[in-house]
Parts: sequence; structure tokens; C-alpha cells
Amino acid sequence: MRRLLPSISLAVLLRAAAIAVLVFASCVYSLALARSTGSAPSLWIANGILVGGLLRLPKRDWWPYLLFGFAGTVGAQLVLHISPLVALELAATDTLEILIVSGAIRRQFPEIPRDVSYPNLSRVALASTLVACVPSALLAGLTIHIAQGTPLLAYAETWYRAHVFGIVIVATLTWVAFIKKWRIFGAPGKRWPFVRDMALLAGTTFAVFAQSRYPLLFLIYAPLLLAVFRHRFAGLVVGIALIAAITNIATALGSGPFNLILDGSRTEHALLAQVFLAMVCLISVPLALILAERRHLEAKVRESELRYRILADYAGDLVMRIRPDGQRRYVSPSIKDLLGWSVEDFSVPRPDLIHPDDRERVAQAVAELHRAGGSTMTTYRIRHKDSHYVWFEALARLVPSPDGDGVMEIIYTGRDVTQRVTAEQALADSERRLRTITDNVPAVIAHVDASERYTFINAYVEQVSGDDPREMIGKTMHEVRGEQIYGDLKGHIATALGGGTAMFEYEADYKGRHLCFQTNFVPDRDPEGCVRGFYALTTDITHIKDVEQELSRLARFDTLTGLANRRHFDERIAMLLLQKYRQRSPLLLMMIDVDHFKRINDSWGHGVGDEVLKAVGQRIQACLRKNDLVARLGGDEFVALIEDVESSSIAEELARKIQAAMKREIAVGAVRVKMTLSIGVAFCQSVASADAFMHIADTALYEAKADGRNTFRMAMHEPGFSQEPVLASNGVSFR
Repeated sequence: MRRLLPSISLAVLLRAAAIAVLVFASCVYSLALARSTGSAPSLWIANGILVGGLLRLPKRDWWPYLLFGFAGTVGAQLVLHISPLVALELAATDTLEILIVSGAIRRQFPEIPRDVSYPNLSRVALASTLVACVPSALLAGLTIHIAQGTPLLAYAETWYRAHVFGIVIVATLTWVAFIKKWRIFGAPGKRWPFVRDMALLAGTTFAVFAQSRYPLLFLIYAPLLLAVFRHRFAGLVVGIALIAAITNIATALGSGPFNLILDGSRTEHALLAQVFLAMVCLISVPLALILAERRHLEAKVRESELRYRILADYAGDLVMRIRPDGQRRYVSPSIKDLLGWSVEDFSVPRPDLIHPDDRERVAQAVAELHRAGGSTMTTYRIRHKDSHYVWFEALARLVPSPDGDGVMEIIYTGRDVTQRVTAEQALADSERRLRTITDNVPAVIAHVDASERYTFINAYVEQVSGDDPREMIGKTMHEVRGEQIYGDLKGHIATALGGGTAMFEYEADYKGRHLCFQTNFVPDRDPEGCVRGFYALTTDITHIKDVEQELSRLARFDTLTGLANRRHFDERIAMLLLQKYRQRSPLLLMMIDVDHFKRINDSWGHGVGDEVLKAVGQRIQACLRKNDLVARLGGDEFVALIEDVESSSIAEELARKIQAAMKREIAVGAVRVKMTLSIGVAFCQSVASADAFMHIADTALYEAKADGRNTFRMAMHEPGFSQEPVLASNGVSFR
């Protein structure tokens, strides 16, 4: 058991037992009163006692209070002959409600000091109470509905109202009692006014509820507000507790102004009592919170004044009150440590101590301050008693004189900033050197803060984009780069501001040129490791991309004809075969040889032969669509890869069209040659591989050459039939 439960002191156990007795008594009181009058409890006290007690305890001490409170609740219900199972379930529901309210408050206020902000605490407490009572009311309603057949929502509504009011009123009273203890009744020797005012409130409330003839509820507000004004929070909680107790008892006993409602039921009277208590809280609680906050602020003001006097006398800064004629009404003792002068030496105007180069500027600042008011800050040099100059940063503010004579005085606060100015001068020199270096680096270097605004950018950006770097400072990347480019950069910006490094490439148009850039984003972190922006290094890689594109073109296209080469063709056919296999659509491949091309080279030379090959490639390409691929595989071998051909008749028509294009002579200078082509056509819907597809076309080409050249043969390959193509005598094969 000791391993399961943390150790607890005897004093805590005794206090928990005392709380359990209070819980037991309050439960018996609420249930017995409700049973004797035949009405539902209008104020559930027990949960308020436990919530108020838990808020003053560390969480490690909660479990004995919850355990003893659970036992007290169960015991009270058993005494009143409630079913043990129902008693356990209702007690568990109460415990859940207490835990939700207490846990929510302690989550927002791990420690509740004496100077806590009462408005904030009240908002959290009220919200957690309203929320916590919803599940507890539903669980309790379900329990009673199952056990007794009572309508679930009706019982849940009654439970909800009673528990909300119980926690709001009783928990507050319990919490204040824990804090103030006996001081809740006032300081020793001054308790009579508190007792007198509470007696007046109790007597007025009793008188109002002792009769049922006149609606005199408004009479209660005057003594309640008087108690709140005089005794602040203690008057509020004790006063509302007294009103609630008398209202609850009188209403349950059938006495009070609520009986003016003819034929009103006990439940209606209890509901009206709860509405009345709600109005009492709505009127008095805000007033008490305002008064408590005002008292808290007044204490802070007094403390602030005391601290200011201590700071003025003992702070390292120089503080002075200066009259319009320059006379010092106050000089802080720090003058001795800062400048070596005594307070008496500095009580009269000493403009001669200001550096000659700064006197005119300081005089202008003082004159402008007297003219325009407000405040001003200036940095200047002032002479130390040892004759060296010290850099001072002075903040001067024009304020009304505390003497009440209508004169505006200057409150002066100055500090020695010699080390800072020296460091700033060294930093400025370093920045100038760094700026010289970065402005001459052939890359755009920038710093962007967390709000995506440029804080630094070197001069090279003007060469790239034409933007003035001085005008870019302070603007966002979105404003400078525009919608389109910013859209490309946005994801990388988020990566850098999230702490990651981003390296990427993008393209943009500047000065009528299309440029390519490579950019690195590196996060800028403060000394604590938090990202406060990022550095950007952008390099113009347009010339590299141009070289890469040229190399890619040379690697994929034939240098003689400008057509695709074998590598490009292999990539395209592999991609199309996979695509057409998935779509189950046919693909057309033509293997084309120039007939007797060797005779051209032998007769006219390779120069003429090259021009003939160019012409042949151009005529083949002209017969096809732009997206159809024509490639030169080598020598006089060409190939055409055509997709979206719906039938073999169209394939045959394309082959005839290519052959017809070669009927015209090819002119190479003075040479006129007439060329013919042999074409092998493969029209396939599904084929195992590119090699198999080319083998089919190559077989058809072989047949065309065997039949005398200057012709074509077509082979068809369809799924579900033999893997070997079938050739027809007329060049077309059908299945």
C-alpha cells in the first residue's frame, strides 16, 4: 500500500478527516432538507467545500481529501437510506466533477498567490465549473434514471443548477476561509464592524424571507453592497453564503416572496431561488472584483513609488529634475561614480562640461523638448572631473512639476555608454569592411528576419534584378519578389524559418532575360537557439544551365540531322510501351532505310551524302505530327515512333505518304539525286519489350528489302495470339 500511495503527514490526514465530516454534514443537510420539503436540492454544498480546500493544497496532498470526501458523501447517502450502488455511483460522479474543476484551475494557476488577479481567477473558475458540471449532471441523471426511473434530463438539469451554485458560492467561501482563517472576520480588535454588517445582512435577508406577502428581495442588495464596499472579498463571500443559506432553507420550508406565485410548485420555487442567487452574484461579484483589483493596483502604485525612490537614489544611472532655468531640483548620488562630480557641483547649470562639438546639438534638443513636449533621447560627450570625456546617453522627458506650480520640468536619465559607443564604432568599421567584400562577391547575399523582411542585401542584386538594395531594406520578400517568384520560394522560406537548411534552384525573368538561380537558405539563430531569420546566398547559374542543356541536347539529338538519336529513341520507346500497355492502345513503329545510300557517298562524296540524309530526315518529319518521334539510329537508318494510330489502314497510309515524299529529287548544289526508302512497319497493341517491338519492325523491313526495295511491309502483333508477327503479300497483315 505504501508503494501505491504517497506518504502523507498526520496533520494532513486530520484535516482531511475534518473536511470529510463537513462533507458528510453538508450532504445530510442538503438531502434531508430536500426530502423533508419534497423538493430538489437547490444548493449542493459538499463539492464546493472540497474544491475550495483542494485549491489551497499541493496536488500531492489531494488524494486523502478526495478519498475522505468520497467516504463522507457515500456515508451521508447511506444514512438517508439511498441504495449503496447508487450512493457509490453518485459519489464517484461528485469526485469526477471536483477533479475537473480543481484540475482546470490549477492548470492555469499552478500557484495561487495572495496577490493573484481576481478577474482572471474568477473567469477560469466559473468556466471550469460550468463545463465540469455538464458530464457530472448527465452521469447522475443516467444513474437515477436507471435506478428510479426519473427522467434523465429533468434530474440532470436540477443537479447542474445545484452543483454550479454550490461550487461558485461555497468553494469561494472555503478558499477565502483557508486563506484568511480568522482574519476573515477582520483584524483582531476590529472585528465588530464585520460582525455588525453581516448581522445586518442576515437580519434583512431573514426579514425578507420570513414573510410571503410582499416582494421585498431588493432590500437585500443594499446591505450586501455595503458589506462588499467595506470588507471587500471577505464581505462578498460571507454575505453571499448567508444569503444562500437563508434563501435555501426558507424556500425549502415554503416561506418567502417566491410563494407570491400562485400554484407554484416546490421545484419552481427552488428554481426561482437559484435565479435570485445568480442575480445576487452577478451584481456583487463584479463589484468585489473591481474593488479587489483596485486595491491591488493601489498597493502596486505605492510599491512602485518606493522602488522608484530607491532606484533613483541607488541606481547606476544619473537621474535629475531640471527646472526651465537649468537649476537642478534633484541630482542622484550616482553623479559621483559616473563623472566624479559631487551633487553640489552639479546642482547648477554646467554647459561648459559638454564637448564643444556637441553643445549646439544638445541645446537644440532641449529647446525642441520645451517647445514640443514629450520626450527626446540624445547621445553626447560630457567631461569627467578628471578631464577626459565620457559618452552619455540621455533620455529627457517634459513633465509637470510635482511642486504644483504649473511649471514644466525635465526629468533627465543618463547613463555612461562609452563602451557601447566604442564597440559600435568598431562594429561600424567592421560592417564597412564586410559591406565592401559582400558588394564585390558575384552572388546576392541577404539577411531576412522572422517577418520575412530584408534587413541586409548586398549591391550585387542591382546587377541581377535592377533593384536598388537600399529600397529593398524593410520590405518583405513578397513585396520585392512578386507573387509568382514568392510562390516558388514560400516553401523554402518556411523550411529556413523552421530551423532547416534549404538548397534549391529556381528561374525568373529580370531585365528581359530568363535567368536560373541556385539559392541556399541558412537559419539565423539567436544565442538561445531560437530562429530569428535566415541568410540567403543566391548565385546566377544561367550559364551553367545553358551548358547543361546544350550537353543534354548533344547527348539526345543527332548532330547531323537534328533528329533524335538512338539514346533519345530508346528512352521514348520504353516509356510509350509501358504507357500503351496500361492503356491497351496500339503503337506504330517504322524502321526506314535509304535505298542504295552507299552509292551517293561513293559517287558524290560524304558531303553530298550528309545533305541527302538531312533532306530525308526533314521529309520524314514533315509527313508526321510534331509529337511523333523521328530518330536517326546511325548511317542511313531512320526510325519513326507514332502513337494514337487507331487502325492499320492509317498506318499503311502514313507509310505510303512517306514514300511519296521521296519522289521529288533532292538538290545538293548542282547535284540532283532521287532517293527511295524501304520501310518496315510494326503495328502492335501489346508487346513484351522494345527489343521485341523493333524485331517485328526489322523483320518487316527485311521483307521490304527482299521484295525489291522502295516499298513497305507491315507486321501486326495483337495480344492473345502468337508472339510471331504475320506478314501479308501486299504489305499488310490482318487477323
